Amino acid sequence: MKAAPEAQKRLLDLAELDAVIDRLAHRRRTLPELAEIDERSKQYARLVTQVIEAETEAGDLAREQSKAESDVDAVRTRADRDQKRLDSGAVTSPRDLSGLQSEIASLQKRQGDLEEVVLEIMERREAADTKVTDLVAQRDEVAAGLADSEGRRDAALTDIDKEAAEVQGRRGAVAGEIPADLLALYGKLKDQYGVGAAMLHGGRCQGCKVALSIAEMNRIKGAPHDEVLRCEECRRILVRTTESGL
Repeated sequence: MKAAPEAQKRLLDLAELDAVIDRLAHRRRTLPELAEIDERSKQYARLVTQVIEAETEAGDLAREQSKAESDVDAVRTRADRDQKRLDSGAVTSPRDLSGLQSEIASLQKRQGDLEEVVLEIMERREAADTKVTDLVAQRDEVAAGLADSEGRRDAALTDIDKEAAEVQGRRGAVAGEIPADLLALYGKLKDQYGVGAAMLHGGRCQGCKVALSIAEMNRIKGAPHDEVLRCEECRRILVRTTESGL
């Protein structure tokens, strides 16, 4: 392949711009905020689930407490009614009096037992409510941290994309000065090796950093200035400049 020396040298400018674009793309993929967002998103999802579970438990206990309190009220109402009957003197039969007194005592014991149940449920409910409060606070804190990470990510991506667009514009201008066949070869080699062209500097390929042999250097010295050369080691386009050591 033949190409004017100046066109070949423009490949070095293109390679430099491509290196900047690649670095920006790498930076875009590896922003520290991305790892933060991933971790905080997982934390947030776990806490959302835990809050739902804790709220469900607290709700169940609230209903359980309401039922237990209702049972206490029902037993208390019945005991009060029996006590009023006893106090009224309407029951005169010794047998009926004994039965009524026995029932009142039984109801009072039942009421005491149910009140113990209510107290135990209230303690469990208080612990459950505290757990809900703590988990909600943790969830909201993680949500705030997640929003902060997302904000910093968006700001960083905006800066990167702005810079990348500017570099892409410059690249387009440089690429427009390079013959199509040379540009196509450069693009193919870049896809294969990551870098499509490298300078020959002081007898060393700057792509693979390998020093060329004397025989290879002599071959390059004898090659026409418009011949497109390739590094024998890394196969990149080898661009000659005044610093090539020829």
